[in-house]
Amino acid sequence: MLPTSVEGGAEALDAIAQAAQPFSLILLDLHMPGMDGFMFAERLAQINGAARPTVMMLSSSGRRGDADRCRERGISAYLLKPLKRSELLHAMLTTLATPEAVVAERALVTRHSLAEDRVSLRILLAEDNPVNQIIATKMLEKAGHQVTIANDGRAAIAAWSQAEAIAPFDLIFMDVQMPELDGFQVTEVIRAAERLTGRHVAIVAMTAHAMQGDRERCVAGGMDDYLSKPIVPVALSEILEKVSAGKEVSAR
Repeated sequence: MLPTSVEGGAEALDAIAQAAQPFSLILLDLHMPGMDGFMFAERLAQINGAARPTVMMLSSSGRRGDADRCRERGISAYLLKPLKRSELLHAMLTTLATPEAVVAERALVTRHSLAEDRVSLRILLAEDNPVNQIIATKMLEKAGHQVTIANDGRAAIAAWSQAEAIAPFDLIFMDVQMPELDGFQVTEVIRAAERLTGRHVAIVAMTAHAMQGDRERCVAGGMDDYLSKPIVPVALSEILEKVSAGKEVSAR
């Protein structure tokens, strides 16, 4: 993303007027001196009309009636601070993925609606280390996802192939170093099959030996993302939010 930061409503309006390209998203603080968030939203509607960018309101304290005022001013989301990174990412992906034609009909995105809309992913965990299997499975199931474990590369291909005919996986966490077949070899088999079916399952590489250039090598090998071990919960959450948002969009 290409963020532009300003200190208040007046500065924001100037930045919008001077921007070479229109902004796609505005993260708007409700409590600002001189011009609060609702005043800014009204000014924005007068200037941009129907062509205004997606607006998300952030507030440190919620008040009765704020949600209705957001709807009246065409604000897509109303979130209370402090925010978790995963909540902010989920809200941004949700609002930006909503077609303009249905924005007015869609319920206001809030922390509660994000929790209710959370997608349960079908996940294949290709990992040969029993301890890593336990830790990753607990983290994924706690987040509400379904996990299938494959102990080696051949087992991963078998599990993926079987699921394709019944209920395909949404995401594969692929250990790069596994017995029988490593993560790159397994990914190559899956991607070759997908070229015939037109499907694409998200594959995230996992490695305990993070080195410069690993991410690029994984992407070049057909993987979509990269996660180093031991797993950092925030990084895991961001990957899950991306895949969940993609599944929500494809389901609409």
